Parts: sequence; structure tokens; C-alpha cells
Amino acid sequence: MSQVRPSEQMRNLGIVRRGAPVLTEAARPFDLPAEREAAEQAVEALFASMERIGRVHLFAKGMGLAAPQIGIGRAAAAVQPPDQGAGAIVLLNPRVTEDSDDTDEQYEGCLSFFDVRGMVPRPLRITVETTTLDGTTVTTVYERGLARLIAHEIDHLNGMLYLNRMRPGVEPIPIEQYRQTGRSWAYDS
Repeated sequence: MSQVRPSEQMRNLGIVRRGAPVLTEAARPFDLPAEREAAEQAVEALFASMERIGRVHLFAKGMGLAAPQIGIGRAAAAVQPPDQGAGAIVLLNPRVTEDSDDTDEQYEGCLSFFDVRGMVPRPLRITVETTTLDGTTVTTVYERGLARLIAHEIDHLNGMLYLNRMRPGVEPIPIEQYRQTGRSWAYDS
């Protein structure tokens, strides 16, 4: 019996595969509060997908999912921090307004091409502006692993994959060579 490749497993769970146009187009922002119902439906779809995915794969570093990855070209994403006790973070119309000069480089994976992991440089701290369902603008600062997860999802909403962030000459590695599955992000204290 052949084992199902990780990317095939994600496709079977409804994740859009790399190469689909929706993954390289900027997602359309919500006009909130006027489009509140559409935003709520997108968030519900994200949570339903994350629940299905979480049943078949452990995400020790946390998990994020952007609406384009489930075929919805709208500016919505959700992130489940590594601490399962922490609530999920909903991002509507998110925009990075500031990032730190301090960066690090760690492996990232993407549900849309889950057979590889790539070494991606990211800021250690980002400031993100989002819109609430009632149209209020909220600003939040994220650090380290959570900043990485949030930035990855915001990239998706801007039509960018982490491959575009990798240093020139650096290639993704096959999942079989990746040795950090099940481990948390590693940071110097």
C-alpha cells in the first residue's frame, strides 16, 4: 500500500495546490461592516478547514490558513498559535505597518505545497493592522514564531508564497529531509 504524499493529503482536505491562480493574486479586502456576513462566512470556512487539517497533522509550531488556500479570494486568514490553549487569531484585511530590523531564518512549510520546507528570513517583530467585523481598525504587535506565522498568512493574502522570500540560491528541501516536525520554533533567549 502506498502512502499518500503530504501535498495530496492536503488537497484531499480541500487545500488549493500551488499553481492555482488564486494563490498568486492579491485577495480582495472586505468592506466592513457592510460585508460582515461575507467575512463571517470566510472565517467559518477557515476554521472548518483548520479543524479537518488538525485531525490529520500535528502542528507543534502552530498553523495558519489564508482564505485563498481554500479557494476564497478574500482578505481573511486565521492562525492557531503553537499554544493550543491560546485562541485562534482572525486576520481581516491585515496589513503589516512596521517590522523590526532584527530578523532570523527558519524553516517554513505551506499547506498548498506541503511536500517541502524552505528556509525563510523574517522579522522577529511585526506590527499588524486589521479590521474588526464592525469596521474598527486594530493594531497588534506579534513577535518571534507568531510574527512568522502571521507574516506568512499576510503574504498569502498579497499573492506571495514563502518561496519568494527565500534567499537567492537557497532551495526548499523535501519533507523527508526536514528534521523539525513536532518541534517548536527555536529562538535564542
